[in-house]
This record gives sequence, C-alpha cells and structure tokens, in this order.
Amino acid sequence: MAAGNRPFRVLLTVRVKPGMAAGFEKVWAEGSEEVTAQEANLGHTLARSAQEDDVYYVVSDWTDRDAFLAFESSPGHVLHRERLHPYRESGSLALMHVLEDGR
Repeated sequence: MAAGNRPFRVLLTVRVKPGMAAGFEKVWAEGSEEVTAQEANLGHTLARSAQEDDVYYVVSDWTDRDAFLAFESSPGHVLHRERLHPYRESGSLALMHVLEDGR
C-alpha cells in the first residue's frame, strides 16, 4: 500500500440526468463486483447527496495510484463507464493521497 500504509482515494462526483436516478443506481450496482474483485481495491461506496437528489458520490480506496489508473483504463471498466454514460449529465474526478484517517 502507498505512503505509510494509507490508501489512494478516488472521489467521483456524478450529476445524473433528471428522472434517471434509479437506472443509474441499478447499473452502478451491476458493475460493483468488478471493482471489488480487483486485488488493489480496498473498497468503494455509492452515496447520494442529502441536498441534491440527482448528485452522487462514488468513493473508492486503492492500494496505490498506479493500481487505480490500471483499473480505470481496463476494458471491463471502460465498458461499465459506457453503460453509465447515458445516465450522466456531468461528472468530476478527484484523486488524492490519504494523509490521516483518524484511526
């Protein structure tokens, strides 16, 4: 694992097209197993904003940046992103090194 045994964290913010939230959640869940099957993946979650029903946050932790980038460009993940694309109005990706985790 990266620096000091702290994970590399990815935060994806997605704005889903109005009325398409249920479909987005379903397709996201269908691809979840592929993420968690990755040896370098330490877990991931899907959360919906408490302020905007059409905004979602995907947080995933990885052993290191290179492992995440390899997964992100893998054929299976590219296919999953393509399946999610019709639901997305916009999105942004933040990559970060966890410095402290409160444990």
